[in-house]
This record gives sequence, C-alpha cells and structure tokens, in this order.
Amino acid sequence: MDHATYHLREGREDGRGSAPLLTFPSPEAHSLSIRARALVFHDQRSVGLLEEVGRVAASDASVLIIGETGTGKELIARYIHQQSGRPGPFVAVNCGAFSESLVEAELFGHEAGAFTGATQARTGWFEAANGGTLFLDEIGDLPQAMQVKLLRVLQERCVVRIGARKPVPIDVRLVAATNIDLARAVRAGNFRMDLYYRLNVASVPLPPLRERPGDILPLVWHFIDRYRKKLALDAVTLTPDAERALLAHDWPGNIRELENVIHYGLIVCTNGRIDTSDLRLQSGRMDGPAPAGKQAGEDAAATEFRLAHILRSLLEQGHERLYERVEEELVRAAFEFSRENQVQAARRLGISRNVLRAQLKRFGLLQGGWQAPVGETTES
Repeated sequence: MDHATYHLREGREDGRGSAPLLTFPSPEAHSLSIRARALVFHDQRSVGLLEEVGRVAASDASVLIIGETGTGKELIARYIHQQSGRPGPFVAVNCGAFSESLVEAELFGHEAGAFTGATQARTGWFEAANGGTLFLDEIGDLPQAMQVKLLRVLQERCVVRIGARKPVPIDVRLVAATNIDLARAVRAGNFRMDLYYRLNVASVPLPPLRERPGDILPLVWHFIDRYRKKLALDAVTLTPDAERALLAHDWPGNIRELENVIHYGLIVCTNGRIDTSDLRLQSGRMDGPAPAGKQAGEDAAATEFRLAHILRSLLEQGHERLYERVEEELVRAAFEFSRENQVQAARRLGISRNVLRAQLKRFGLLQGGWQAPVGETTES
C-alpha cells in the first residue's frame, strides 16, 4: 500500500472539536500547482462525501471525479487508492500537460526507434501504475484520437507500446477527473459517449467550497497553523469581522484561493491579528470584468503600493532565495489566473510562450506525470 500518497488525520475546527483532514504528506512539493492541498470533512455535505468515497473505494470500478479547479480532486483520488488496498503505486497524470503528439507515448510507452528521438524503450504511465491506480486529471482535454485508444485499453486490459506488436497485460484501476461537463462535451461531439460511460461507472461530484461553508473555518485554521510556523509567528488570532468576511466570500478559486488568502494575510497582518483589511478577497468570479476608467487606475496603483510594501518586508526578513521564490509565485499566479492557458499567461506576463513554458517546467507546474516521492514521511 502506498502510504506516501495522502494524509488523513483529525484536524482543528477552531476550538470546537475536530474534523477529518486530508492532505498531501509533503504539501510543499505541490506549492506551485493550482490543486487544493487540503480537504476537511466538517460540513454535512463533506461528511456525506467522505462516506460515499469510502464505499466507492472498496470496489474496483472506474471512478469519475467531477469538480471545479481547486476543490481537491487529486486528494480524493489518492484517498480512493489508499482505501482500495491495491498494492501497486498511485500514478497521477495531467492529460492537459502533453502535446497531442506525445500523449500516446506518455500513456502507453514506446520501443526504441519507434519515432525520432526514441533512443531507448520506455514504459508508459499505464505500465508504471500496474497493480495500483492511474489518476487521469483533466480527462476532458484528451484528444479524440486518444480517447479511442484509451477505451480499447480499458476494454482489453492491456497496452501496446508505440513500435511494438505484443500487448502488455495490465491490472490498473482508473480514476479520472474533470472540471468540465463531460455530458455536455458528449452532446457537442467533443468527447466519446462510450468512453464517458466506461469512465463514469462510479461518479463522485465534489462540491465547490461555497456549497460547503462548514469547511471554511477549519481550512482557515489549518492553513494558519501551517504558514504561521513557516513565518515564525507566535499565536495568531482572527477577528470576528475577518471570520464573517471569509464565510461570506464565494471562493471562485475554491480551496487553493483560500490558502493564498490566508498566506497573504499572515504576511501582512500586525501583532499576529488577521483583520478584514489583511485579506485579499477578490470580489466576484475570477473571470469577471475588471474596473474601468479612473477606478481601475486607482486600484492598480494601490495594488502596486501594497506589493512594494510586501517586497520590502520580505527583504527585511532576509528570506533565502527570495528572487527565485517571488519569480515562482508570479509564474504560478499568472498560470492559475489564466486557468492553465499558456498563451494567455505568457501574454499577461509580457513574455513569449516558449519562455513561459521553460519556466513552468523549471518550477514543476507542468505535471507530466507521477514521480516517486523521495524522503517523504507521514505527519502525525
């Protein structure tokens, strides 16, 4: 069993008891991703979800996790794998991270000389997950030609590497995830109906954070405890106004947005007291229109002033690798804001797409596939 894939323990609920908390064993390894890095199950909807996921995990059926970006789909997938008792590894692959010409080789592998640059044979992610679970994130981004081949693999339970003739038997449980309406994509002709039904044997709808408000404050305190230690802060308090603001926000970026808000609040708060003015809460959806005219200019100027203040504070604190850390956060923020669209992110940053892609690879934002964790330990 792969104990290094998830962490489930009793989490803080702001002094009123505890609730199950689901995290990665080393969340810092996922700091540049837009994925959620923690889930709590205190809200009634979340409690029911955890029970449902436990029942699904006990079977060997394919699972389709449906939810908005940042709701914790990968954490649920990892939990399903751990609860399934399968002895093999958990392998996570982002279907949107590969070009159409490379996705087949990544998933199914290739033999030496199968195509230009294939100097040696390589196993694909299906073979790497043999005996375990393969998590295909953003399954809706899979090209239609690959949808046909994926369906065949699921039906025949074997893969054929590019350039090979002999099929390789596999024992892999498939868990897929999407943030789009696959049923609508089927009706539009963008996703195969037969593959949709093959994937959707067991469906796990993951509600957005705004629909499970009982999880907000437990998550807030989880992130406060995590970042307070990193920033070497003593006890931190949250004002009643700040609590009300956090509960009233609609969280378009879900758990990942909440984590960013709390991290920022801890950086700028004074005397260990987070107030409403310390929270960087966006009004409305992330893709909503920006202010126009004079107001937009005033907002931009105020934002640049706050940014300069934060940078000066970081310089005074003497953080190591400050330039690289700021650069990482800037690239991550642009990629997240652009919903992982490389062209739009590069345009917002004023750089070419090639430069952006090189930085995404450098910072680990292009999650091409799973890598075995090194030196990870499960927290108590």
